[in-house]
Amino acid sequence: MPDSKKFFENLSGAGKSIGVLTSGGDAQGMNAAVRAVVRMGIYVGAKVYFIHEGYQGMVDGGDNIREATWESVSSMLQLGGTVIGSARCKEFRTHEGRLRAALNLVRLGVTNLCVIGGDGSLTGANLFREEWSGLLEELVQTGQIDEQAAETHSALHIVGMVGSIDNDFCGTDMTIGTDSALHRIIEVVDAIMTTAQSHQRTFVLEVMGRHCGYLALVSALACGADWVLIPEMPPEDGWEEQMCQKLSENRADKKRLNIIIVAEGALDSHNRSITTDYVKDLVVRCLGFDTRVTILGHVQRGGTPSAFDRILASRMGVEAVLALLEASPDTPACVVSLRGNQAIRLPLMECVQMTQEVQRAMDKKNFEEAVKLRGRSFENNLNTYKLLSYRKPDSEVPKSPFNVAVLNVGAPAAGMNAAVRSAVRVGITEGHTMFAVHDGFEGFSKGQIKEIKWGDVGGWTGQGGSLLGTKRTLPAKHLNKIAEQMRIHNISALLVIGGFEAYLGLLELLAARSKHPELCVPMVMVPSTVSNNIPGSDLSIGADTALNAITNTCDRIKQSASGTKRRVFIIETMGGYCGYLATVGALAAGADAAYIYEESFSIRDLQTNVEHLTEKMKTSIQRGLVLRNENSNENFTTDFIYQLYSEEGKGVFDCRKNVLGHMQQGGAPSPFDRNFGTKIAAKAMQWISKKLKEFYIEEEGRVFANTEDSACLLGMRRRALVFQPVTQLKEETDFEHRIPKEQWWLKLRPLMKILAKYKTSYDVSDSGQLEHVAGLRTPDENEIEKECEEE
Repeated sequence: MPDSKKFFENLSGAGKSIGVLTSGGDAQGMNAAVRAVVRMGIYVGAKVYFIHEGYQGMVDGGDNIREATWESVSSMLQLGGTVIGSARCKEFRTHEGRLRAALNLVRLGVTNLCVIGGDGSLTGANLFREEWSGLLEELVQTGQIDEQAAETHSALHIVGMVGSIDNDFCGTDMTIGTDSALHRIIEVVDAIMTTAQSHQRTFVLEVMGRHCGYLALVSALACGADWVLIPEMPPEDGWEEQMCQKLSENRADKKRLNIIIVAEGALDSHNRSITTDYVKDLVVRCLGFDTRVTILGHVQRGGTPSAFDRILASRMGVEAVLALLEASPDTPACVVSLRGNQAIRLPLMECVQMTQEVQRAMDKKNFEEAVKLRGRSFENNLNTYKLLSYRKPDSEVPKSPFNVAVLNVGAPAAGMNAAVRSAVRVGITEGHTMFAVHDGFEGFSKGQIKEIKWGDVGGWTGQGGSLLGTKRTLPAKHLNKIAEQMRIHNISALLVIGGFEAYLGLLELLAARSKHPELCVPMVMVPSTVSNNIPGSDLSIGADTALNAITNTCDRIKQSASGTKRRVFIIETMGGYCGYLATVGALAAGADAAYIYEESFSIRDLQTNVEHLTEKMKTSIQRGLVLRNENSNENFTTDFIYQLYSEEGKGVFDCRKNVLGHMQQGGAPSPFDRNFGTKIAAKAMQWISKKLKEFYIEEEGRVFANTEDSACLLGMRRRALVFQPVTQLKEETDFEHRIPKEQWWLKLRPLMKILAKYKTSYDVSDSGQLEHVAGLRTPDENEIEKECEEE
């Protein structure tokens, strides 16, 4: 192995004690974070203590601080809230309270704290760290501890994880609990939409977010709400008439319902609060519409954490322990978080300072600045919402001579319809005439093409599957007919939303350009497949929904196994040869093993897993969960593994198997897939507009694009959405197995094994780099990241 790599086996926790607490408002996923800290801590040889009831437990001591065991965090992963309790503590804000907390920690030898909470909790932890040596001096002077103890425990290390459903903490893309809260909101909105449609009603929904409009904004984007009111964007004077006019136009456009989302902290431009009742009375008075109010309240904090939150929290928990092991007395308190799919560490006080800057900007009514400080993710959401929610009058729409076709190719994936809706509406806003192609390339060759208007895609975001219809057929056999249809309908650009077949299809169209000049038009592909096996993109639309389907089913199966005791379930997931769903599903469900094609396994590995489960049955956790990707091995089939486990486990455990099948492709799209589909398709459409201008030959009145960069895939790479010519992606592709040659999520496998108590090697080369918060960087650093995003 190369010397440049750094493995965590060199980091030992022997002799160290870690305290873990949850503080402030609870958030789904906190338990997953606690579980990961406890298991990773024990794994590296440290002692880990639960600090019950947050800072209150630290001040009170006694039974509130108890040593954790491996088994004590079993079955926590799927529970909402926080099992170790959280409380707002006034005493910790006093010097005396912190003195008592310090004494309780020193007595147990705890000098490493992992704090899961909001900015208030993390600021408190940092103050505690800064005062630590002074507090110990005071304890020595009063004779409560001796000098030896003060010297041994002279430095307190703090690592924070942000648990907050509001996503109001700067420096991190997503805080623990935000995705789950969006799930609760969208479940309610989807349910309300059916009743609203029946009665032609308007619903005004209040969601949480006293100082931050993230939940309101993203849920409005994810359900296609008619209007949204958030603290960061107070409406201008006269907004009431504008809103009523828009609701009225939507009804005239055959829309049977209206949804208005209000953040609880929404204000108008004169700093007056905008309440749901005010909005309701306004709609009734001006339009006479039957209007109802729903306040979601604490429903948003409750329920089981989503797959995303479990993975986020598990990764953060492991990263937090690594950060504590590597900390020196000079290391500043840090926050571990995710940017894109990368774990990062940020100085805690920089993040807090930035979060406070947002509030200061809002207090000064400098809302543009506040939105910028919130981060690129918030800004992109806001811009996309503005782009899609307001239909310009025909007089304001630029006239464009271009016809753009949109089609779905491959297997259906949840979120495809959100992407089509977004593309159609952005295309219309840019002045193009949009055409929908039904049934993929096959439908294209048969001329199943018709114009699609703004109102035709209303209500599409929440629909699963593919409303345009999708087929796996590749274009090669139908090239003549496809070229003919391109000519008949005068198609100037193509947007293909689909899976691996869409990628192959684009390569075939590109190769046929020399024979068919009609194909010399800008083409872009947006990855959409549950398998997440597209080269050039770390994520594809539909994978998150499939992951949630797998996780929910595994939760139920684990419950069944816990009831019967001594039972192991073998579960087969989809994905073709790509092990993404099996691996990440296993991490989110707390599985014991996941068999995938990318990591070959032998009969000896299967035997090791059986022995591991046999040992597990001797503990209090008498159940097992094993995931297997459908094509992981042609000989070690699901049946074979089931029979092997049944035979080898005789007398110790019995086995059941479950093939999840096509339920992974179905269902309403998750908030993440709706949002991702909406944003990525809008960006793809803007690229098409740019390329159409670039490749338009005015003298001939036509578009002619025959360069490599006129056929691209728009993918998510690390932290940015990047356009890549499909020809350049060929080298990154294993065409035989339909997977990328390198896949980022493989680095999550050691994590899954560690949390299931397997000894393994874990490359932590990516960890440990303390970065800085975007808004507090130098202009040069900001410029470099901006350039990377625009590439």
